Amino acid sequence: MTRSGQAAASLTSAQAALLGLDQSGLVAIGKALLRPEVARAFERLAAAARVAGFELAIASAFRDFNRQLLIWNRKACGELVVRDDQDCAVPMQTLSVEEQLTCILRFSALPGASRHHWGTDLDVYDAAAMPEGYTLQLTPSEAAPDGLFGALHAWLDERIRTGTSFGFYRPYDEDRGGVAVERWHLSYAPLAVGCEEELTATLLRRAWDECAPGDDLALREALEVDLDQILERFVGRVATAPAAARDYHDQEPGP
Repeated sequence: MTRSGQAAASLTSAQAALLGLDQSGLVAIGKALLRPEVARAFERLAAAARVAGFELAIASAFRDFNRQLLIWNRKACGELVVRDDQDCAVPMQTLSVEEQLTCILRFSALPGASRHHWGTDLDVYDAAAMPEGYTLQLTPSEAAPDGLFGALHAWLDERIRTGTSFGFYRPYDEDRGGVAVERWHLSYAPLAVGCEEELTATLLRRAWDECAPGDDLALREALEVDLDQILERFVGRVATAPAAARDYHDQEPGP
């Protein structure tokens, strides 16, 4: 895995946090880690959801660089199944390296480029709607209008549309030819917009250079061929944050 201490020493604290190499500024909500402002906004959104009859829960929030690297490398070497838009296993061994990259990037971010590194983004579901023994999938069918969490997502759509989502919006609300649609993925606009602007190919390369021997980023040579285009497609093609979400002002709890 990455030599996080060395990486942090060669980067500013803000850069290390952006790349998922420093989680010291995060706070916990259950097992999930978020930036303090995001945690407060989520608690307000969850309170509003309870009034509406939902139990808004977090499936995934902060994910560090090492975890993302492990996911990426296991998919690249065939240890984890890569699936397509129809949830079918992709025969990766029959594809060119460029096609393999596209298939992985459709659903898995590059280590260092995941929005889950920022402490601003989270995957959500309605815990009250889950039948006993059900295993959460985070799939389009669950989030569809007639899906298990369809009612929650319709409610979230309305909150985002009316500017009452406490700063949250959906970065992957539609297919822009990059990352697949993820209705369960929420992003806290007041902070995430700045993270989008700060992430660069140069910073990514610096993070990749810090990988420990034996844990190098798989397929890096192919990624380097056209990294700027890959970042434009699979990192840059996201929804523009609504003005009401972007301009939301956090209010710290009183004494």
